[in-house]
Amino acid sequence: MKKLLIVLLLLMSFEIFAQKTQIALLKYRGGGDWYSNPTSLPNLVKFCNQSLKTDLNPNVATVDVGSPDIFNYPFIHVTGHGNIVFNENEVQNLRTYLLAGGFLHIDDNYGIKDYAMTQMQKVFPELQWTELPYSHSIFQKPYHFPDGLPKIHEHDNKPPQAFALIYEGRMVCLLTYECDLGDGWEDQRVHYDSEETRLKALKMGANIIEYVFSN
Repeated sequence: MKKLLIVLLLLMSFEIFAQKTQIALLKYRGGGDWYSNPTSLPNLVKFCNQSLKTDLNPNVATVDVGSPDIFNYPFIHVTGHGNIVFNENEVQNLRTYLLAGGFLHIDDNYGIKDYAMTQMQKVFPELQWTELPYSHSIFQKPYHFPDGLPKIHEHDNKPPQAFALIYEGRMVCLLTYECDLGDGWEDQRVHYDSEETRLKALKMGANIIEYVFSN
């Protein structure tokens, strides 16, 4: 009986170690369409596994901002067009997650920027949003973007910008604005972007993944 128990524990350990790292889409309240761009993250994972030789789980999870399950995912993506609202429990859960080493990427799908920035100030009231310069390492490798974020979709005829929240020297949240990476990651049939445009979006996404898993 004791030997059987040891064997079972070993098998469970092997199963845990064999599990692939999984990334997640954040589900939030407030009325914004958090579920938009359903094919974007699976396509980004596929691209990273092929081009960066990562071993990410091809199945992308969905997690509520206030759920303890959030700690299972080192990278969480946020998208949408509308409002975001965090209650106190969600604020504390997200802060704890980010301080524990998690990373949040907010991609403005058009209209989410101001709401997201306001809610994140509740999470980190002591921090200010910082615009990343083109020289930042997130634009340098593995793919070089000398002019910063690529322009994937036109919104308000403004240049793309990357804003970050940096806690004690570590970037915990990245917000990509006037760029719409998520649309570029989607299946080609969704927005009919050229392969060149889609490749730019996927390469920039790969840079973000590379940055998150190497810092």
